[in-house]
Amino acid sequence: MTTTTAPRRATTDSAPRRKANTIRRSHHVFAYALIAPALALFAVAFVIPIVYSIGLSMFSREAGSGGAYAPKEDAFVGLGNYVSVLADPTFWASLQRLAIFAVIMVPLMMLTSIVLALLLDLPRVGARAFSRTAIFLPYGVPSVIAALMWGFLYVPEISPVYQLAGSIGLELPPLLRGDQIYTAIINVVLWGGIGFNAIIIYTALQSLPAERIDAARLDGCNEWAIARHVKLPHVLPATVLTALFSIIGALQIYSEPQMLSSLTTAIHSTFFPLMRVYRDAFAHDDLNSAAAASILLALATVLLSLLVLGLRTFTSRKANS
Repeated sequence: MTTTTAPRRATTDSAPRRKANTIRRSHHVFAYALIAPALALFAVAFVIPIVYSIGLSMFSREAGSGGAYAPKEDAFVGLGNYVSVLADPTFWASLQRLAIFAVIMVPLMMLTSIVLALLLDLPRVGARAFSRTAIFLPYGVPSVIAALMWGFLYVPEISPVYQLAGSIGLELPPLLRGDQIYTAIINVVLWGGIGFNAIIIYTALQSLPAERIDAARLDGCNEWAIARHVKLPHVLPATVLTALFSIIGALQIYSEPQMLSSLTTAIHSTFFPLMRVYRDAFAHDDLNSAAAASILLALATVLLSLLVLGLRTFTSRKANS
């Protein structure tokens, strides 16, 4: 009897298992079907351009063997373009100028954004909706338009600001000359970016429970103490996120100095790394060197972003331990 009942029990147990496996597989297929468009878009817009750029950076356009008028031919040079970029003094000089710009711009961006967000969150603030719109509005202006608009204000001969200051005997510094050019560029970037970061931090403040602020007031805290001990710790993740956006934006600075370069000789074609990439690609017709420089900048951006996020994770774990 034992030999005849065992197979029947196994058959009875395996039927529900097969049905469960079929349902699980159908769920997996449905999930993959849902994320397939996003994966395809990610591959087309991100993976394929990067792979193409890496491949392009490992070749060089050299003179053909058919004489002086022969078309150029692609030659595999491996990491030769990367070595050439790293050995170019203009590349390191542009990185140095970029570091000066970022070290000044990012702290100013974050400090101003946090102050504006805290001011918007103060109780009994009038015209709150208008203030939010006014702060955010410059972010909607294209960076090219913003640079041209501010650039004309920087030219003493046509700027109403310089003319008004001159009429009262006040001499303003020339922002389009020498090292003052950093002030001119940073001002344009801050004008366009502060509103975006301030609104993100302000939105994070809206998720702070009102009971915590009321409890702090009952304990005798003034608005400064509430901002320092209650609001700022609450918006720390949003602050780190906006700081990361600001750092990435600083590394990608291009439009503002490119537009201002038409108004001054203080900005040249290799002033910032992306301007150098543009010069190599379209002025020197050297797409291979431009691709190598672009890959190096992308790697630097990724490493810097991971460093910022790693420091945030480390400090968070240390605070919770």
